[in-house]
Amino acid sequence: MTINPTAADLIARSNRLGSNPKNTNYAGGNTSAKGSELDPVTGEPVELMWVKGSGGDLGTLTESGLAVLRLDRMRSLVNVYPGLDREDEMVAAFDYTLHGKGGAAPSIDTAMHGLVNAAHVDHLHPDSGIAIATAADGEELTTTIFGDKVVWVPWRRPGFQLGLDIAAIKDANPQAVGCILGGHGITAWGDTSDEAEANSLWIIDTAAEYIATHSTAEPFGPALEGYGALAPAERLAKAAALAPTIRGLVSTDRAQVGHFTDDAVVLDFLASAEHPRLAALGTSCPDHFLRTKVKPMVLDLPADASIEHSIERLQELHEQYRADYQAYYDRNADADSPAIRGADPLIVLIPGVGMFSYGANKQTARVAGEFYINAINVMRGAEGLSSYAPIDEAEKFRIEYWALEEAKLQRMPPTKPLATRVALITGAASGIGKAIATRLAAEGACVVIADLDLAKAQAAAAEIGNTDVAIGVQANVTDEDQVQASVDATVLAFGGLDLVVNNAGLSLSKSLLETTVADWDLQHNVMAKGSFLVSRAAARVLIDQKLGGDIVYISSKNSVFAGPNNIAYSATKADQAHQVRLLAAELGEHGVKVNGINPDGVVRGSGIFSSGWGAKRAAVYGVPEEELGAYYAQRTLLKREVLPENVANAVFALCSSDLSHTTGLHIPVDAGVAAAFLR
Repeated sequence: MTINPTAADLIARSNRLGSNPKNTNYAGGNTSAKGSELDPVTGEPVELMWVKGSGGDLGTLTESGLAVLRLDRMRSLVNVYPGLDREDEMVAAFDYTLHGKGGAAPSIDTAMHGLVNAAHVDHLHPDSGIAIATAADGEELTTTIFGDKVVWVPWRRPGFQLGLDIAAIKDANPQAVGCILGGHGITAWGDTSDEAEANSLWIIDTAAEYIATHSTAEPFGPALEGYGALAPAERLAKAAALAPTIRGLVSTDRAQVGHFTDDAVVLDFLASAEHPRLAALGTSCPDHFLRTKVKPMVLDLPADASIEHSIERLQELHEQYRADYQAYYDRNADADSPAIRGADPLIVLIPGVGMFSYGANKQTARVAGEFYINAINVMRGAEGLSSYAPIDEAEKFRIEYWALEEAKLQRMPPTKPLATRVALITGAASGIGKAIATRLAAEGACVVIADLDLAKAQAAAAEIGNTDVAIGVQANVTDEDQVQASVDATVLAFGGLDLVVNNAGLSLSKSLLETTVADWDLQHNVMAKGSFLVSRAAARVLIDQKLGGDIVYISSKNSVFAGPNNIAYSATKADQAHQVRLLAAELGEHGVKVNGINPDGVVRGSGIFSSGWGAKRAAVYGVPEEELGAYYAQRTLLKREVLPENVANAVFALCSSDLSHTTGLHIPVDAGVAAAFLR
């Protein structure tokens, strides 16, 4: 079915506005358009409104993200509006105004779009506009900057009454093209889609230009001695060292995934004298503090503070933050308020280093950080012209613990089994490792694919998902520095580390007399030494996080089975198998489970078999190489070929809650080889 031209224009306008971060933040704001369409029941034209639905993002909006309402029915809701104390009931009433299947769920701002007498309406959250909206003298600034073309609207929580207010303001000010919503954002309108977009951009750009021209030189105050940014390599190293402890702290109530940025906006803010005062004031725009909590946790130490001192202070600040948040909840909650959703911070600021942000998944964590950068920009603009004056605490609480927000959270789909878990898999650009990474990501984990070949690692990650799901890193597991770098990259990308799979390996099929010292050293360096280096580096993170975790070794049937012409390979696999037992005994007190998997005959997709090992094993057994998988299958008890996915399934089982009490175990994934039964 062809999309209505009015809706098509709205989507195009929304995508243009939403794709530029100066106009609005991710999933922030909404747009609408009014037009007509034939009613499929009567065949007569009907006036409709298309408006961005709840939870959508303007930059990526498609037709499925639009709510479609009959305009006459939507506007008739004015006649049954029960008043400010019961305005939340109007959201459910929108369902009775939907046209046809209705499209996406209408958002709380639907009334603003429907009641304003304009064909096209944009409601956006630009940093420049919110800076005016949160300035102490925002009303006077609005008149100074825009004259009578933009009207000030005092703070009011989003809802039906705000829609009535803005509709009345537009009717009373026919010369106006939009308004500044105190503490919140902007709304603009137009008779055509192009006119509404032009008016939105004019308000945004005019505010930005005024701030740039009239702002004080140091809106955040003078430089704070000792709080300037560290050199890039130094701040990344410090961030990686602090990340596990911080991730453990902010996961006190529930596990969270993290994101790190050392954006210049953050570093400049933290280097300035007023940052403690401004951070304590919290954010203002509802979109901001819903993502970031009302305020961040800020380390109050200079940039060169030691790791040990920083960790000690972060632990103290976290305890204080939790107490303060509980007090905030207790001050504002009433009998009808939803239960507290956790007292841990979502934003942690480290002077000289950068910002950690957290959420239920990587995208949520990353977006929370982007929102706090928006908040910093807002504070800079407001402080540069006047002083930053966000909405008061009680109003923030009303938004944060709004029944409608709680209902939205309850509608979210159930979490996957490995949600919030971060996995590092070595040798994962192909074969077993790639299958493991794919399965873990499908079960909700964030995955880091480490491989000798960076391009292949990144390509494998891209096949699994975007960088909020999977990344590729280069790592030679025989090199201590490269192993540490891959672990550091993991904690900086996703905040921490929960699950490590030692999969990197190779094999040279040679008899005892043909095996050289170099052959022996190569295989032992990659698998025995490499697993040791990876496990050691990962264990430091797991211990500092205090969240438990899993280490899995991909060993082999050959760790317990003696076969011909593979002494170096089988010996190093036996080494790996015993590392499992040793580390299970040592790391158990930290809640870390260590288990192994003994595959056999995994031919398809295997990097080892495709690199010459397959041909040599086929020669040993006297079969064509292309029939090696079938040969292995026929010698098993189950007569089944073992695939990389079978090994991945076993890894998932070991890391799932079903085996939460299992450590030191080796699982055979060999379709049944009696000689390799564990005894």
